[in-house]
Amino acid sequence: MLRDVRHVVTDGLLGLAQNQGTGVSVKIGASPVISNEPIVITGSMSADKIKNWLGLSPLADKTMDSVENGASQILCIPVTASTAGTIGEVKSDAIGTGTVAVSGTPTNSFLLQVKITGKGSLNAAAFQYSLNGGYSFSDEITVPAGGEYVIEEAQLKLTFSAAENDEFEVGDVFQVATSAPKMTNQDILSAVDKLKDITTTYEYVHIVGETEPDLWAAVSEKQKELKTKWHKPFFIILEAYEKGQESMEDYVTKLEKDRKAVANFDIQVVPARASYTGLDGLTRDTNMAGIVAGLYARVAVNKSIGETAVISLPESKVKRLLPTDINVDFIERLDLAGYLTFRTYDGLEGFYVTNARMMGPEGTDYRYAEDVRVLNKIIRVTRTEALKQLQSDIDLENVDADLAAKAKFIQVPLEKMIEAKEISAVTVTVPSGQNILEDEIFRLIIRYTPRGKYREIVVDLGMLNPYAKAA
Repeated sequence: MLRDVRHVVTDGLLGLAQNQGTGVSVKIGASPVISNEPIVITGSMSADKIKNWLGLSPLADKTMDSVENGASQILCIPVTASTAGTIGEVKSDAIGTGTVAVSGTPTNSFLLQVKITGKGSLNAAAFQYSLNGGYSFSDEITVPAGGEYVIEEAQLKLTFSAAENDEFEVGDVFQVATSAPKMTNQDILSAVDKLKDITTTYEYVHIVGETEPDLWAAVSEKQKELKTKWHKPFFIILEAYEKGQESMEDYVTKLEKDRKAVANFDIQVVPARASYTGLDGLTRDTNMAGIVAGLYARVAVNKSIGETAVISLPESKVKRLLPTDINVDFIERLDLAGYLTFRTYDGLEGFYVTNARMMGPEGTDYRYAEDVRVLNKIIRVTRTEALKQLQSDIDLENVDADLAAKAKFIQVPLEKMIEAKEISAVTVTVPSGQNILEDEIFRLIIRYTPRGKYREIVVDLGMLNPYAKAA
C-alpha cells in the first residue's frame, strides 16, 4: 500500500455509557398478534401505533400505560390466551323492529355500541359502531345485504336481522360488554421460558393480567432459574387478583395470607387499582402495574418511585383509587405485607407510590425495588467485565498481586456507579492464598454501601421565648 495521510477513528472517548438495560422492560400479555420475536415498542409511539402493533388487547392497554408514564423501550411478548373472552347479553334501546346479535372471540374488554344512523332494512340502513362505550365511533357503514358485518380488529361479528316488514330506525342503539381473553398459568410460564432467549439486556418483566398465589410461586421459581442458570438478573412485576364480592377487610386479610406464597425479592406484586385515563383518552378501571412499569424507567436505579418530589400521578389521569372502599388502614396493611400500593398525602395533589415493596423473605436487605435494581445492575456490569477476564494468564509466583490487578478492572464499573450516585461506596477484596493451579477459580468479594433513603420526617416544633434567660 502506498504511503499517504490516513485517519484512524478512536471511538468511545466521550465516555458515553453503554446500554446496560436500565429502564428496558419486557411485557407478557394476551394479544391476537402472532410473533415469534418480541415486538419492540418505544416511548415515542402513539396510542394508535401501539394498538396497530399489539392489537386491541390487554397487552396494548398496559403497554400504553407504561409508555405514558416513562417507558422508553418495551419488548412485548404477545400470547395467544387459552381462555377466550366472553360476550354478554345485547341490550337495546330501539324504536325500530330490527335486531343485532353479536358473536366472536373478543380480543379485549369492550363496551360495544351499534348506533343506527340511517333508516331501513338490510342493504339500506346505516350504522356506526364504537368499541369504547361511545367515546369514539367508526365511519358510517351500510348494513350488508347478508346482514353480517365483522369488526376485524376486535374479532366480533355483528348479525343484523330484519323480517319482511321490519326495519331499523335512526337513533336505535344496541350495546353489549365483552371480557378480555385470559392467559392460563401454563400460558404465562411458557412465555416466561422465552425470556432466556432474549439477547437484548432488560431490567424487569411485567406480566399483564390478574394472577393468583400459585402462579406467584411458580414464576418465582422460574425467575430464580433464569437468574442463576441463564444469567438474567431481572425482577418480575405481577398483578394481584381483583377484589370480588367479599368485604375489603376479607380481601386484605386474604392478600396478607397469600403473601406467604413468595419469599423472593425479585418478585413484586401490585394489588393497586385505579380509574385511569390512558394514552388513548379512554378511562379504564385497571391494575396499576402498567403504570408502575413505566415509572421505573423514569428514574435511576437507586431512586424510589415513591419520591414525592419526583413522581406523582395527577388527578386528571387517576380519577380515584379502587376499590372505592380502600382506605389508609388497608393501604398500610398491604404495604407492610410487602405489596406495592398507591396513596395520597394531605397537603399534596395527586397520587403517589406508597413504597416500591418487593416480596422478599423476612429480614432481607432488599425490601424495595430500588435496592433490587441496584443489586441487579451490579450483577450485570460486573459480569460483563469479569467475562473479559476469563482464562487469563496468571503468574503463579505472584498470584495475589496478579489477581488484585485483574480485580481492578472488575471494579471500574462500580466506581462509575459511585460517580453516578447510584451507590455510596464499594470495596473489592481478593482473598489471599487462592489455588488457581488446582481449581482454576478466581474468587473475589464485593461489598457496597447503598444510598440511604428517609421515608418519614419528624419535626420538633415549639415556641422560642427571646426573653428567657439561658439556664
